[in-house]
Parts: sequence; C-alpha cells; structure tokens
Amino acid sequence: MSFGPGPQPPRLPTTDSPPGASAVSRGDGFAGGCISLIVLLIEIPVAVLLGLGLALRGWGRAEERTGTPTMDWVPVLWLGGFALGTLVVAVFFLCSAHPWAGVVQLLITAMALIFAMAAWHGEYERAHPAPLPTCPARAGTPCSAADPATDR
Repeated sequence: MSFGPGPQPPRLPTTDSPPGASAVSRGDGFAGGCISLIVLLIEIPVAVLLGLGLALRGWGRAEERTGTPTMDWVPVLWLGGFALGTLVVAVFFLCSAHPWAGVVQLLITAMALIFAMAAWHGEYERAHPAPLPTCPARAGTPCSAADPATDR
C-alpha cells in the first residue's frame, strides 16, 4: 500500500492576495461599486451646477453686436477642468484596484470631453460666422459688397 499524494481536492478560485487581506487591496467589486456610486453622487450636482452656471452666463448675451464677437473660452475651460478632475479620479481608482469605479469615471470623462468639444465648436461658429453673399443676390437679403474699395 502506498501512501503517496493523492488527487488534490478542487478549490474555489481566489485572488492572489492572502486570505486576511482587506477588500481594498483585493480589489473587491462591491467596495469599488460603492465608492463609484458615492463619487458619482458627488459629481452629478457639480455637473448640474456647472451646466446651469454656463447656461445662465450666456443667457443675457446680446447677439446683435456690431463686428465679429470674440470666442468665449470660459465654457470650454470649465468643462475641460471638470473632465480633467474626473480623469484624475479615474486614474486614482484604477491604481487603487477598483477597475469598475475607474471605468465609470473614464466614461464620465469621455462625456465631459464631448461636451467641452461641443462648447468649443459652438463658440468657434459664433465667433467666425459665414460670410455674407456678394451683391446682388436676392432682393431683401443682406449682402456685402464684392470689393469695398471700388464700391465707394
């Protein structure tokens, strides 16, 4: 009769961390989800206040100014700063073994960047309007002279 090693009993899959390690060092999904939810509940009012402030800021803007308006960089910078803040939080989560919380933050960062690019595009279009057609185009529509030096 041989008393050699027999077949090993099946084991449940575990992480590489020791059994007494904390959930933070293991990258526990529940803890990451709770942290992600808490940060998301903080970011939602910040985003709403940012959007409300930017919307009210441009509410009283006079569109009928003479000359070409300059670009308003404030919405672009505020939205870009919000995107940068969420990116820092995402990197922190990804480095602290909370991948799901980091992915949620990366998605919020992507949405903030899309809004920042849309704000930049809107301000660019407002600051660089399409040129008026040359005269005579149609009766009743504004136009610009073909050559201002010769039309005097």
